[in-house]
Amino acid sequence: MTFKKFILYFSALIVVVLAYFGFKMYQVLFTPNTRFSENKVAIYVPTTATFEEVQTLLEPYLADMSKFVTLAEQRGYATAIKAGKFELTKGMNTHAIVSAMRLPVPVRVTFNNQERLEDFAGRIGSQLETDSLAVLQAFKNPAFLAENGFTEENVFTILLPNTFEFYWNTSAEKFRNQMAKEYYRFWNEERKAKATALGLTPVEVSILASIVQKETAKVDERPRVAQVYLNRLKMGMPLQADPTVIFAYKMVNQDFSQVIKRVYHKHLEIDSPYNTYKYGGLPPGPIFMPDVNAIDAVLNPEQHDFIYFCASVTRFGYHEFASTLAQHNVNARNYANWLNSQTAP
Repeated sequence: MTFKKFILYFSALIVVVLAYFGFKMYQVLFTPNTRFSENKVAIYVPTTATFEEVQTLLEPYLADMSKFVTLAEQRGYATAIKAGKFELTKGMNTHAIVSAMRLPVPVRVTFNNQERLEDFAGRIGSQLETDSLAVLQAFKNPAFLAENGFTEENVFTILLPNTFEFYWNTSAEKFRNQMAKEYYRFWNEERKAKATALGLTPVEVSILASIVQKETAKVDERPRVAQVYLNRLKMGMPLQADPTVIFAYKMVNQDFSQVIKRVYHKHLEIDSPYNTYKYGGLPPGPIFMPDVNAIDAVLNPEQHDFIYFCASVTRFGYHEFASTLAQHNVNARNYANWLNSQTAP
């Protein structure tokens, strides 16, 4: 064999070998490597996850784990795991999968209608990697409370129901700090000026808003209910708000799962600063997580001189309002008669 032929055959061999490895590399990198029917699946990688644990998380969704392992090791992912939520798309190739596992996507964190900080912490713990206890401790941290002028009883007012985007592995402290930023952004100069004009602080506005929202689910009635309580505060009259009594009863009994639809004498006797029949002024903290509408209803109350209200028997869900006790007694008697007619055998 001549040297020229040797070079020719050798070159051909090189081409074949390169083609073979090129094909293999193409198979590893660019052929589909998923085995799920959904358009997308989410993978949640804990902060302390090892490469082996990531493989376990991915195993149900990959057609060929060895391809992923090979490329992940080549590209340094195996020793630089990222925590968070990641999304894989149906038909992704291995190259795209490794890239996707480097790019965490945010999760939508939603909360509303929470009764206590503890309930809220549980809600957040179910949506982020951090647990509910860490969330609770973050909001009750003495340094944080002192720096921002809150107490353990009223720090709940810092929370404004909404939907936010966070990375799944956001710490409890970072989450809390972002909620504080949202709170201060909400309480702009205009809202603070309105609170001052009412003789209230932002915290007090939120506490009153929590009572207003518990009193009426009708958004258009909230400004009217808010003014009733503002009139009582101005007169030095106890708020006498049934929702605060219910909250006090649940708190004293440490049972927030119970449903109390009517307030009886035993509820009114509860000795708690949240019982606004026994104690004047506002309770020390909110009894519910008020939404923005309820807060703005307090800041923009309907102007009137009503100081009483009770449930309406003609406009269900709404209330009848009165400026005098005599008129209120008539309204209350009408409601009591209707209620008795509904429960009579």
